[in-house]
Amino acid sequence: MNAIAMVHGPTRRLIVNGRKQLKRLIDVAAGRAAADLLIRNCRIIDVFNKEIFDGDVLVSDGRIAGFGKEGFPDAAATVDAQGRYLVPGFIDSHVHIESSHCSPGEFARLVVPCGTTTVVADPHEICNVCGIDGLDYMLEASEGLPLQIFMMIPSCVPATPFENAGATLLADSIATRIDHPRILGLGELMDYFGVINADDAILDKLIVARGAGKSVDGHSPAITGTDLDAYSASGVRTDHECDTPEELHERVRRGMYVLLRQGSACRNVLNLLGGVTSDNERRCLFCTDDRQPKSILEEGHIDNNVRLAVGGGLDPLSAIRIATINSAECFGLRDRGAIAPGYRADFSLVDDLEKFHMHQVFIGGRLVAEEGSYLFKNPHVEPKNVSGRMRVADFSVEKLRLSLESPHVHTIDIIPGGVVTALGEAHVALSSSGEWLPDPAQDIAKLAVVERHHGTGNVGVALIRDYGIKGGAIAMSIAHDSHNIIVVGDCDSDMVLAVEELVRLGGGVTIVKAGKVLDSLPLPIAGLMTDETGVYVDKMLTTMHTLALNELHVNPAIDPFMTLCFMALPVIPAVKLTDVGLFDVTQFKFIPLEME
Repeated sequence: MNAIAMVHGPTRRLIVNGRKQLKRLIDVAAGRAAADLLIRNCRIIDVFNKEIFDGDVLVSDGRIAGFGKEGFPDAAATVDAQGRYLVPGFIDSHVHIESSHCSPGEFARLVVPCGTTTVVADPHEICNVCGIDGLDYMLEASEGLPLQIFMMIPSCVPATPFENAGATLLADSIATRIDHPRILGLGELMDYFGVINADDAILDKLIVARGAGKSVDGHSPAITGTDLDAYSASGVRTDHECDTPEELHERVRRGMYVLLRQGSACRNVLNLLGGVTSDNERRCLFCTDDRQPKSILEEGHIDNNVRLAVGGGLDPLSAIRIATINSAECFGLRDRGAIAPGYRADFSLVDDLEKFHMHQVFIGGRLVAEEGSYLFKNPHVEPKNVSGRMRVADFSVEKLRLSLESPHVHTIDIIPGGVVTALGEAHVALSSSGEWLPDPAQDIAKLAVVERHHGTGNVGVALIRDYGIKGGAIAMSIAHDSHNIIVVGDCDSDMVLAVEELVRLGGGVTIVKAGKVLDSLPLPIAGLMTDETGVYVDKMLTTMHTLALNELHVNPAIDPFMTLCFMALPVIPAVKLTDVGLFDVTQFKFIPLEME
């Protein structure tokens, strides 16, 4: 008796359907059946042999069947590549979709025309606000899109114990989702201090991931030597926080993959190129981490990483490997990353290997973008469990008052070009009652973080230098990674109005001057995202950027919003502000505002 006859129910249907598809794929490859799609007259990128060859590509049921030859049956559809390069779909190996301020569908609209066909997303921004509800929303909202969106379960919710986030994800919560087919593992372990010191709660999360056979992402800025040994011994296999060739080599030596990142704020591709060699390039990946619509629309996505690398002297085929097969192999995505029989038909027709202009993008054998236009109609997913997350309580102007006994204070000093800050000091002006006063001679403003998840009434207040704001306030419900409200200004009443406006909107970004709201971008999905298009988000942020510079005189050397939203992240040196107080990241402890 045929073995399949002994099988019943869903398993039988799976086998029958699978056998039918596999038989057809083999028949198309052998020339016994017609392909669904033929890409003819193309220059095919072979990432395995690291070479280019001329040929045709046959597609059946969304997979590459083979390269065909004269006399094969006519395909149902044919595309003449006219000598263009056929490049495997690019893979972003680490991205926070929430940083685009767009829902997953609208994020796809932005990146698919750039040749990105797969992303590995870490939804720790929305999970820090909404917990498992946030992860479930991201999975649901990314279902059925042409962009293949895989997830890592956030490992650090909250990112540290030094702030109030919207949720806590422990090992038991992670265990409820770790077996989902689109969840690849445990997200970036930002609490490197806890990993190195073998914190029990972190070990439990690692054990859950390892037990499920899933990977673990890293986040270890400036960690070296035996500390790096301890960190990688835990099972961490990637890191996107390298900034020097030496750091790249250290991590590769320990069996880690190094992600060359090009985000909107953190840009490391060119810094790391000197460390990429023909011997270690297969341990290198590309990622964007945090990238805003403006950056994507003006510069691109992973195609931008590739262009930069090639422009910096890297061989184009090496750059393509880093953007494709390396990421696929790192994350166990064995069905993509190459133009080869049996692999997914995720590829782009590219005009050249210098500018990487995308003529057409195919995902699963379907044409989904052409000459920069996205051709897919996204389904709408109602964000019912991730909206209305603005639970601010007991907030008033009194919470912002800064009464000091000494004018000698610590400051958060901005360093343009990134999200790292310096711990500074200053002598500031005080009123007769000891209250801080803005001084036109000093570029120092007030910074506050307002807890918005549990109605604790917590407000952390500090002083920030070189932001440049004068005569108003800017507030956001995006404040990495716990995403409380962060507000900066030199006028308490304007700061209060800005916070109140965000609560009214359900989250977003707002600018206030002289008691008037100048403009706002509503972000109703967890206070982080919108279902509006990336073009809309970019237009709004561009307008507000101009207002911030022209009306509030923010330092033109910084991005007013990207800079502000990282001022509450207590895992990036040297000093940040949380809703609990001023935090010295280098010492991993709170410090007083006053120095004396």
